[in-house]
Amino acid sequence: MENRKEKSKVYFVDFHTGSRENNIPNKIKKLYDTTGINQILVENELTAIKVHFGERGMNTYVHPIFVRQVVDKVKEGGGKPFLTDTNTLYTGGRTNSVDHLQTAIENGFAYPVVNCPIIIADGIFSKNSVDVTIGKKHFEKVRIAGDIYHTNSMVVLSHVKGHELSGYGGSLKNLAMGCATASGKQQQHSDNKPKVKQKNCVGCRICIKNCPVDAISMIKNEEGHMKAFIDKETCIGCGECVTVCPHRAIQVQWKTSAEVFVEKMAEYAYGSVKNKEGKVAYINFVMNVTPLCDCVPWSDQPIVNDVGILASFDPVAIDQASLDLIDEQRGRDNSKLTCNHEPGEDKFGGLHPDVNARRILEYGEELGMGSREYDLIKI
Repeated sequence: MENRKEKSKVYFVDFHTGSRENNIPNKIKKLYDTTGINQILVENELTAIKVHFGERGMNTYVHPIFVRQVVDKVKEGGGKPFLTDTNTLYTGGRTNSVDHLQTAIENGFAYPVVNCPIIIADGIFSKNSVDVTIGKKHFEKVRIAGDIYHTNSMVVLSHVKGHELSGYGGSLKNLAMGCATASGKQQQHSDNKPKVKQKNCVGCRICIKNCPVDAISMIKNEEGHMKAFIDKETCIGCGECVTVCPHRAIQVQWKTSAEVFVEKMAEYAYGSVKNKEGKVAYINFVMNVTPLCDCVPWSDQPIVNDVGILASFDPVAIDQASLDLIDEQRGRDNSKLTCNHEPGEDKFGGLHPDVNARRILEYGEELGMGSREYDLIKI
């Protein structure tokens, strides 16, 4: 008799409402309870609620009122919740913890709204890091934010949308990029070594002080000014210099092939939860499915209508189910989606044709993170 792999359970609520009892906040709480998320919590233990606070200028991140429902349910289960994310590589409103917290508050994640503290998990300048050994194809070790690593349990809240490099962003990307330090993000984004944008360099030498292998020195340019120089033979590509440069004079190199990039993301996702087996739950919000991720400072028209909210203990299954539900929709004519509008056609493939968005799901399954086979349980 053929041995059939057990399917993962993915729970689902749609956005149809018609009463106070059936509004979206109450649906989130019912979804949480039906999934049994409080079963992974231990009384008085710290529980990270991993979110994306949104960049300044965009408005389609997961709404703080929705996040509040999860916070309250964690407290009801005896956990001690806090909202968390990590700082970014790029210039914007979240490159250090002070700006990041300010952006989060401006976007509605103030304590009276969400009912818990916010902690930026990798520290003020992304130096709070733990090397997690994974021994996989692309990485022997991955760099995970210290306050996420040391937390007992985690609930990952993800806004499912498009992404120019990975095709889409959901739970796996939220783990991979969202739990990595800035240097970990650099490792995922590029096989190449960083380079100095000399016109931005002021010769402050902060990069030299922070380089772990002494790969950076000062050289005199044609105008006689001292500028930083990176020896590519010595450089190990750790990204520390990118992280610490106060003038963004050291550039990230965005040249890694799409398949390698998403495989690296899968390995980082694996490392981010390696010490939390059986202690992580995932909730995907399939709404405002914008063409690009929440890191850009704008929100474009969604490519499909709002679908619903999913919950699971399997990050591969919940992302697979999210993509399948999106593909079942008809694409919106007034969006950036210019093809694959019919139900059943690959929406993110039409949006970002150079990226195989499902490769991260395939590789995540190969790594043992979960299954692409699932049962969708409608509540």
